[in-house]
This record gives sequence, structure tokens and C-alpha cells, in this order.
Amino acid sequence: MTEAPQTQLNGAENVLWDLSVFYDGLSDARIESDLAQLEAGANAFAEQVRGRVQALSADELHGAVATLESLSDQLYRIFSFAHLSYATDSNHPDYGAFLQRVTEFGATFSQKLLFFSLEWQAVPDEHVAQILDDPAIGKYRHYLEAERRFTPHTLTEAEEKILVESSVNGRSAWVRFFTQLTGSLTCVVDGEEKLFTLALADIKSADRELRRKTATAITETLRAKRMELTFIFNVLAADKATNDRLRQYPNWVSSRNLDNKAPDAVVEALIETVTRNYDLVARHYHLKRVLLGYDELFDYDRYAPLVLEADASSAFYTWEQARQIVIEAFGAFSPEMAQIADRFFAERWIHAPVVAGKRGGAFSASCTPSSHPFVLVNFTGKTSDISTLAHELGHGVHQYLANNAQGLFGADTPLTTAEMASVFGEMLVFHDLIQREPNRQTQLAMLFEKVEDTFATVFRQTSMNRFEHALHTARREEGELSTERINALWMQTQQAMFGDSVTIGEGYAQWWSYIPHFLHTPGYVYAYAFGELLVLALFNLYRERGADFVPQYMEVLSSGGNDYPDRILAKVGVDLNDPTFWQKGMDAVRALIDQEEELAKALYPEKFA
Repeated sequence: MTEAPQTQLNGAENVLWDLSVFYDGLSDARIESDLAQLEAGANAFAEQVRGRVQALSADELHGAVATLESLSDQLYRIFSFAHLSYATDSNHPDYGAFLQRVTEFGATFSQKLLFFSLEWQAVPDEHVAQILDDPAIGKYRHYLEAERRFTPHTLTEAEEKILVESSVNGRSAWVRFFTQLTGSLTCVVDGEEKLFTLALADIKSADRELRRKTATAITETLRAKRMELTFIFNVLAADKATNDRLRQYPNWVSSRNLDNKAPDAVVEALIETVTRNYDLVARHYHLKRVLLGYDELFDYDRYAPLVLEADASSAFYTWEQARQIVIEAFGAFSPEMAQIADRFFAERWIHAPVVAGKRGGAFSASCTPSSHPFVLVNFTGKTSDISTLAHELGHGVHQYLANNAQGLFGADTPLTTAEMASVFGEMLVFHDLIQREPNRQTQLAMLFEKVEDTFATVFRQTSMNRFEHALHTARREEGELSTERINALWMQTQQAMFGDSVTIGEGYAQWWSYIPHFLHTPGYVYAYAFGELLVLALFNLYRERGADFVPQYMEVLSSGGNDYPDRILAKVGVDLNDPTFWQKGMDAVRALIDQEEELAKALYPEKFA
């Protein structure tokens, strides 16, 4: 660590990704050429294959899917360029216009090829079994088999086309508006205007008064936009209800579970296990309150660092230090993993600075096998940013390996196992750092931060799943919801997690309204808890098996989505269908809390007298 300079420069200011693997810019003539080729390719494919899917041999079906995969790769390249450009500056009119054009083109393209999946789903089961058992179908076996799980929820071709086209100026447009709106938010703290992303980072400041003022400023910003944000949430919740009704999904999360290849029983066991262990949250925050010396812990204190040394609050990490920490931790586990991760830095696959109009948070975009993944972070130099960087690079390594090994249609993982590699990356960095740290006070602070990262991934995401459940249920039963009604649902589900350990202020009631996952991908958030608890189990296996575990794990990553998650993970000895499996992960979390309590009482016995 390094002492933070007055300007808080961290070396990430000019870490910008290079999108030339796609195009040289919006004016690149290849864009028009590629769009024209795509349209011609889609027309030719439809002319050759429409009405014939049921009659195709396994070899012919393999060729048809290969052509479809190639066309999709070309389309996703253009989509990737549009979305990545837009993510860095959602207020740039040219980026917005181009994204809209590509979205409209993609809708038309999808309509042309929609017939293929519909015809395949209509093939009789007996013939499907023969095709899938034929070796000629090759690597597309699972893709074709998995496509048929949506058959009961598929509409006619005419109806499907209407939904695709209406989405462009419906759901997609509202999500884009939300992104632009939240990307332009600012907060005023002590007369200083800050980007919303930077204000959120200050919630982790060691300065309690700054945290309080920042929390108030965030609330004021969100309240000022409550009309727009409440309306967006209502519109998209209603849109989802309509789609679920038309497709005959039994509840709001059924489509997500099906997409995740996660049986309802597995997801229900996960949610029930996490909520049953909410007592762990209270244990941790009661301990934190005692160590911080507070009479009461408020919502803005949740992420307060455990500053146990006088100069700790002035320390931060530079971009180069963050890079070194992550690469060394990855390398200690697998040189191949480190080599792939370092390409993101060396070959400019990362966008790191905090700038106006940029999308908040972080993500890794898998893009296509013919290109490579890209990572977006908002790096401010805080220790949590290193964890975020490790998380996204874990995604990136996973996506890179799966793209290269499986191709476009076999690489895409369900959201549940997509979070596996990202959380594993975080664990590697944490264990590497804490093992190097000789100071027991610093170890305790690091342990606290890891526990809170785990809480954010397991408990907070599950509580947000409970909020989503309450929101979608209320929207379907009660009609349009007021801001106050949504606030109440949010507060109820969050208080259930904290119990009596944290006092949640009235202002926190509005904080549901900036979270993009609720709108971009409804039902997403439980995947974080799924991934975290899965990783805790995997990490225990790594400790037991040592170097023998590494190639097994790398094989799992390379498998991408070429099979069902339970079959892929069975390769490393994990049984996702065991309803008691999730408690093993919770037991690992409990062990972390036991460890922090024991260390805290040993270091500061006077605080517990």
C-alpha cells in the first residue's frame, strides 16, 4: 500500500480499453459492410433451412447450427462494440444512437432466424433422441438438447416476432433510459459535486461523518429522481408479468431458473438455507459495533473499514499495485490463469477510470470467440477495488477459456456458474494477501473486509432476491406501486437480514432504485449467492487436494456451458442436487465469523470485558 496523494490519482486514469478488435470507431466503413453481409447471410440461411429442420440429418443439422453460430458471432461483435462504447459514456449521443440502431437491427435479424428454434422445438421427441445420439451432431449436442427446455413456454412464430420487435422500443428502451439516467447522477457533499459512483465509494471511508453526509447526499439524489425511477421499475415489472403470463411461467423467477439451468428445488434450497442463517449477519455487525466503539451501528456504517492503526485510513492502492496483487495470486494457483489475466492489462482489455457518463459498478463482457472478453471497473484505489478487479478478471479468464474451447454456443454459462470463477478469483487474492500479512491487527481488518464481501455476495444478494420477489408479487397483485410502497418492501427485506444489529435510517428506503440488476436481468441476484457458496466448497476441495485440484478446476472453466451445471461440477466432486450442499458453504462462512470473533477478543479483551 501507498500513502494517498492529495489528488487521489491512482494510475488508472488512462487505462482505457482498445476496441479495435471490432472496429476503429463509429465511422469505420466495415460496420456498414458487416451489417449488409449479416442481413444477406440471415436471408440466405432462412431460404435454405426454413421448413426443413425436422427433415435434416444429424450431419446437416450440425452444418446448419454451425452457420447459425457463425452469423451470431458476427452480430455479437457489432453488439459488443456498441454496448462497450456506450458503457463508457452513456450520455454520448452518437453512442446512444448507434446502440439503438444495432438493437433495432438485432431485432430484425432475430426475427429472420427465429424459425429455426421454433421448428427444432416442434420436432417429435423420438426423432430428437435419434439426432442427439448420432455422433455427427458433435459439439452441438447439449446446445440443441438445452434449447428444447423452453418448448412449453414458446409461442407461435408470429407472436414471438411481435415480442422481439416490441422489445426494442419497450423493455430495451426503458433499460437504456435507466442506464443513461443513473449514469448522469451526481451527489453534492459539503458543497462539492461528485459523480454518483464516487459517492458510493465514500460509503467505505474511514471518516464516519463523511459516510453520514454521503449517505444523505445519495438519498437526496435518488429522491430527486424518484418519479422517473419508480415509473421505470413499474413499467418493467409489468412488462415481465405480461411476458410470464403469455409464456405460462408459474411465477416471476421461473424463467430465470430455466435459463440458469437450475431446478426450482435447488434455488429454493439455496434461498431457504441463506435466510435461515441470517443470524450470522447480526453476529458480525454486533462485533463490528463493539470494535468501532459505537453505541449504535447505522446503515452508513456497514462498510466502514476496521481502522486499527493510526495511519491506515490514509492508505490506498495504485493501479499497478492492484495488477501485481491479482496476477501474483492467480499465478500461485495456476500460471495459465495468471498469463490469461495479464493479457487484459497488457493488451488493453480493461476500462478502469471513473468518468462522467460511464456505467457504474463493474462487469466482464464475454463478447465472442473471434474476439476476446473486456472488463470494466471503476477504480478508485480502495482495497475493495482490488477484490472487484479480481472478481471481474475471474470472469474474464472463465470466458476466455470457454470461448476458445467451446465456441459461441457452447461457451455461455448460466448466471449461477458464471459467478463461480469470479468469486474464486476473489478468494485467491484474499488468501494470498492475508497469508503475507504479519500484523495481527491488519489480519483482523482484512478478515472483516472478507466477511463483509461474503455478506455482500451471499446475504445481501439473497435479501435483494427477497425484495425482487416482493416487488414482482406486489406489482402483479396490487397494480402500479408507489415509491413509498416499494420503499416499504425494500426496508422490510433488508431489515430481515440485519435483525437488530444495524439501524436502518429512513433515507435508506430509496436505495433500491439505482441497482441495475433488477432491470437488466430480473432474478439475477441469487446467482451471486449460488456462486459464493459454491466457491467456498470448491476452495475447501482445493485445500484438501492441492495441485491435483488445479487442472480439474481449469477443465470446469473450459467446459463453459457445454453441459448442465450439475454434470460439469460433478467432475470436481460437487453435488448441486444435494439439498444440504448449501449448508456446507454457510458452515464455511460461520467458521470465518468464529475466526474473526476469536481474533478480536484476543487482540482487544478490554472491549469484551
